[in-house]
Amino acid sequence: MSNFTHALAVIMTFGLSTAALADTVSTRNGKDAFFAGSQISQAVDTVGDTFLAGRSVKLHGATQGDLHVSGLDVSISADVVEDLYALGGTVIIRGAIAEDLSAAAFSLRTENSSVTQGNARLMGNSVTVEGPVAGALSVMGRDVILNAPIAGDVRILAQTLSFGPDAVVSGSLTYSLEEKMVVPGRVAAADRVVFEKVSGGRVWAEWQEVGKDMPALPTFMSMMFGFSISLLFFLALGALMLGFMPKRLSKMRRSIAEAPGQTLILGVIGLSILFGMIPIVALTLIGLPFVPIVLLAIVVVWTLGYALGAYSVAMRLWSGLGGAAEPSNIARLLVLAAAIILVALLNFIPFVGWVANYTLVLLGIGAMTRAVFQSMLGNPGVALDVDMKPIKD
Repeated sequence: MSNFTHALAVIMTFGLSTAALADTVSTRNGKDAFFAGSQISQAVDTVGDTFLAGRSVKLHGATQGDLHVSGLDVSISADVVEDLYALGGTVIIRGAIAEDLSAAAFSLRTENSSVTQGNARLMGNSVTVEGPVAGALSVMGRDVILNAPIAGDVRILAQTLSFGPDAVVSGSLTYSLEEKMVVPGRVAAADRVVFEKVSGGRVWAEWQEVGKDMPALPTFMSMMFGFSISLLFFLALGALMLGFMPKRLSKMRRSIAEAPGQTLILGVIGLSILFGMIPIVALTLIGLPFVPIVLLAIVVVWTLGYALGAYSVAMRLWSGLGGAAEPSNIARLLVLAAAIILVALLNFIPFVGWVANYTLVLLGIGAMTRAVFQSMLGNPGVALDVDMKPIKD
């Protein structure tokens, strides 16, 4: 499961950044508006959801739907009638948000002109909250500064925490630090302040409390459940492949065993082609709405490549250990299950697990790339002489 999640995260981030390599382009699909570019300074007046991705994004105006912004340097002065989602290296929010705010950045700041009517969930290395929040506020950061009135409850997990002159918490204030601090009475009455010391495993529990509405690190049982579902998924995928295309699967497996180095290079080429389709499709303007389809295709190919690579390597080890050359389909599925479990355990080893997973993906995609190339170019078969007899070496 973690391999798939990491893959999806890498793909989405790469997709947004590569789409932003060209000059600013925009398109619409229904009520949704899409903008991409290297440096975007855009006034928006949209009736639906708005999506922007760029290296530098400066936004003003208003949007009637949700606003999604991604970039290294993000400045948002636009008013949002619904939810705002922002992700970047540096994010500054100045506009008003009628519903919820979710933002993550290395340096994150909401100014006093940014009033959030719903809940705010903020995450970053440095987080400064100057914009009032009518709902609840959840913050996770290394250095957190609260300098705004908060009508609802506040939960903060930080290494350092300080309060500005305008900080007022009308609800309960729960803060987690290494050591207890004195919270000024003007911020919150003592009976509404709860201190929870940060220690070892407590950090993970606090992470989940801070991000109830955001993706958080799963508990052990959730991880086991997720892994079980993933294992069943790959076994079902393997059963389908063995049932519907056994010969083609066997051919791709043999190509990995016979030329692993060449297959690895073909995997790099195949993956490069898929990633390269993202900016090409985005630059056509009319193809910008189809970028998510390309991203989905990459996820599918990545998953198939991972399964094929794990199966092929496992079968090679099976043969090397004296296993039957042509085992039953049940035995093949058991070998695949063992491979998935082993690779999952490797994820607990820093760097080694990532390299092992990525290598399997490249091997699988390389075998599929070889099959596609052979299908496109055709198979010349056995060379024949003028008498239509095979040429001997």
